[in-house]
Amino acid sequence: MKRISTHILDLAVGKPASHVAVRLERHEPSGWRLLASEQTDRDGRCSQLLPEKENLSPGFYRLAFDTTSYYEAQDIDALYPVVEVTFRVREGEAQFHIPLLLSPNGYTTYRGS
Repeated sequence: MKRISTHILDLAVGKPASHVAVRLERHEPSGWRLLASEQTDRDGRCSQLLPEKENLSPGFYRLAFDTTSYYEAQDIDALYPVVEVTFRVREGEAQFHIPLLLSPNGYTTYRGS
């Protein structure tokens, strides 16, 4: 099964970040093309961002997290309005889990399992 998923943990409160808008985009010769747009669930997850009809072809993909709306809802003035994570898919790769550890003034990410 081909899959791109994410999970956001709000480090400042030690809980999942729910209702964060996430976009999945693929880089093409004409620029970035939107593949999907979702919101994280109550557990801070988007379990499948890659649309069923979309192939996971080699190339560059990007997850864009709308942190502005998330923090504005909490009345927090955060540093990063959008967090964008660009990653590369190589031939033969089929599953990507890209977690985001988030705080108002920083973030980190890694390739999860």
